[in-house]
Amino acid sequence: MMPPKARKFGRSVLPDALSYLPDNIIDVILMCLPSKDAVRTSILSKKWRYHWCRLTKLEIDDSLWITKKDLLNPTIKFRKMMYQFLSLHEGPITKVTLAIVLLASCPEIDNFIYFLSRNNIQHLALHLPLRKEYKLPSSLFTCSQLRHLSLAYCSIQHPSASQGFDKLISLNLCEVDISSELLESLISHCPLLEELELDIGDRLDAIEINAPMLRSFDLTGNISCVCLKNVPRLVKLLLYGDYIQAEELDFAKLFECCPALEHLRFFLLDSGFFAEEGYEAPLRLPFNLNSVKRFYLPDIKLVESHKLSYALCLIRSSPYLEYLEIQVHDYRYDEEDEDDEDEPIPEPLELKHLSDVTFNHLKEVKLRCLTGTTSELLLIKFLLAESPVLERMLIDRQFLDQEQLDRRLQIFAEISNFSRASPKAEVVYIDLGGSLA
Repeated sequence: MMPPKARKFGRSVLPDALSYLPDNIIDVILMCLPSKDAVRTSILSKKWRYHWCRLTKLEIDDSLWITKKDLLNPTIKFRKMMYQFLSLHEGPITKVTLAIVLLASCPEIDNFIYFLSRNNIQHLALHLPLRKEYKLPSSLFTCSQLRHLSLAYCSIQHPSASQGFDKLISLNLCEVDISSELLESLISHCPLLEELELDIGDRLDAIEINAPMLRSFDLTGNISCVCLKNVPRLVKLLLYGDYIQAEELDFAKLFECCPALEHLRFFLLDSGFFAEEGYEAPLRLPFNLNSVKRFYLPDIKLVESHKLSYALCLIRSSPYLEYLEIQVHDYRYDEEDEDDEDEPIPEPLELKHLSDVTFNHLKEVKLRCLTGTTSELLLIKFLLAESPVLERMLIDRQFLDQEQLDRRLQIFAEISNFSRASPKAEVVYIDLGGSLA
């Protein structure tokens, strides 16, 4: 056991060593710590006491004020913490994440945003309480150095938003209350914008996207209200459709200006997609998407439906596809409806409409969540027969392995007997558990 004098000496060594660390080393250490732990370093020594006040990056969430012995209202704790931060912080602060979605109400943060606007903020994420949309102050739109902005569950109403941000590279808006006109102006006045994510629900009217530097666009909600008017550099597009009336979905308008588009992911939520009886989706676009090389189709039912028809419309209009990834809908998670028990399962009638299509450039196919149904086997047969340069077809065996051995062998044998247009085509069975690439 260590003698008393040695123990006393040992206890004094650590604080002294920490006190003599260079400032730049302390800064690096603090930047590697969560904000809560960085603040706690103030007890290590006198030199460390206020060093956290010079942090240039800050993450604020409920972990900073929630303890096992909560005696104060969380909103009051938040206000106290914000007061201390605004009073003690020194120098620029370039990155802030404020995630308080679980608070019952949104505390006053206008002063905090004003403080950030005067301290060179470059990366800002405001994820505010779900229950009430906080009206953002005009000071947010004076952050001249802002390069990355993420907003969730808030309201943008101030006219100054229409002026945009000269240096903004990425913009993410999730359930933000904003008018179509203001959003359209905001986007068009961000001349360097490269990445855009919108989760707009059914709140907006028609909006034109005018972003000449845009390279990636993720759109969730009513995709029928958006027109890609000026996006000459757009390479990657994700469409997650909801709240859609089929008759209003005009792909020709949506893809009006996408000459550089290479990656396309298309998904329509069944519960939010409606069509009048007798409505027919277009067979193809009035123009080809000649730059599209990769197409992702998640959670698709291989039965006759408007959702499948729209997907096939895009595939027909993409003659230079090189990579196709399809995730078949998993019926195991569907809720059973007693009224539908006697209804026949629709046949895959739409697949025969592809009989005149040849995938002349398709090199790789990835099929997920297959169970060996007739529809799936027809799809595999078609793709193998109509892809003359196909090199590899990856078939997910995650659910196939749950079938009886005899059934599995029957499926594998049937697929192996399908004719192949490409002499190089190989079929590989692999567990592809997880989301689409």
